[in-house]
Parts: sequence; structure tokens; C-alpha cells
Amino acid sequence: MSLIKLHVKKGDTVQVLSGKDKGKQGKIISAMPRKGSVVVEGINKVKRHSKASLKVPQGGIITKEMPLNACKVQLVCPACNKPTRIAHKQVNGKNSRVCKKCGETID
Repeated sequence: MSLIKLHVKKGDTVQVLSGKDKGKQGKIISAMPRKGSVVVEGINKVKRHSKASLKVPQGGIITKEMPLNACKVQLVCPACNKPTRIAHKQVNGKNSRVCKKCGETID
């Protein structure tokens, strides 16, 4: 498997572009560059039936978030609060992400 460069990273706020949760926003819990997917808080929830074990003594039905393909999410700029594409520019000798709409540095 090859490593895919993601346009988003853990802690970013993103908006879902397609699927059943289209238009919803959430924070990225984890990013998986090898699979090209991300897990977004409160998005793509599924129910799993869990048998009682030492880890989960209760057992029962557990609701958890499943991974989304990274191409289905778009970064929300913290400055203008709009979903945007990003540009990569060098600022003070360091590569950083820049909002295409307002021109503000994201990180």
C-alpha cells in the first residue's frame, strides 16, 4: 500500500460533501493516510452488536463512527468559517496551508 497525502489532518473541522451526512460539519478524530480515509466526530455513525467481554462487560449495541474517504470532506477555514480548498505556500521558510477564499494561513 502506498501512502496518500491528505489535505486534512487530525483536529481540523471539515464539512461532508456527499453521502447521507452531506452538509454536516465535524472535527476529525483520526486520519489514516495509508487508506486515504478520515474518521469525523458525529458523522457516518453505525451500530455494532457487541458480545460481553473483559473489555466491554456490558455488551449490547454500540454506536461508533466509521471512516469516510478523505475526498468526501472539505476543510472549513477557521477564519472565514466557510468550506474551502487549500493552497500550500511557504511562510517564514515553513510550508503551511492557506485558505483559497480569504487567504488566511490555517496552520
